[in-house]
Amino acid sequence: MTKIIIVEDDLRLAKALKEILLENGYTVAIIKDFSDTERQILNQNGDLVLLDINIPGINGEKVLKNLRESSKIPVIMLTSRTSELDEIISRSYGADDFITKPYNPQILLLRIESVLGRNRPADDVLKYRDLEIFPLRSELKYKDQHVVLTKNELLILTLLIKNAGTIISRGEIMDYLWSDDKFVDDNTLTVNINRLRKKLENLGLGTLIETRRSQGYILK
Repeated sequence: MTKIIIVEDDLRLAKALKEILLENGYTVAIIKDFSDTERQILNQNGDLVLLDINIPGINGEKVLKNLRESSKIPVIMLTSRTSELDEIISRSYGADDFITKPYNPQILLLRIESVLGRNRPADDVLKYRDLEIFPLRSELKYKDQHVVLTKNELLILTLLIKNAGTIISRGEIMDYLWSDDKFVDDNTLTVNINRLRKKLENLGLGTLIETRRSQGYILK
């Protein structure tokens, strides 16, 4: 199970974030002692770090810089600051993403999944019923049929599968795509959804992605 490490000095916020992550299938560790933060992060053997910039003693940016000397663990920086300089510094030190508080929990979860997706081993195959997705090859397999997906098609289908049974709004999908690459507008999203549906239709899965008017999309 994926383990996320929370480095946040506000214990109330840390506990609230922990509950959100637990409800979504993650295991969680909270760092409470900031005297040797990098060592504690490494000792947890986690899969991703949510690192607040404003932690006591040493700021999160310095922790990130030190951490990158010995680890490639994905790190998402969290901050209540609005300065672009903080994001520039964090990314130059090796941050995988940067989120400003207060954040929408669903958006945070999408960003987490996006960062994890970029750092998963190449042989990590995603399965849904009779579907198999091979991220490295950007390929979809259904029974004995194979289809090559574009990058955005792959990300959209991956997001829907990982949230099967839940309606995902167009805004959430665009945010997911944007956090992974460059900006995707509403028209571009429509084109990608239609192309993905056409490929699924050619496999006999034309009704797999259901549109919920004024809400978004859901897998049937």
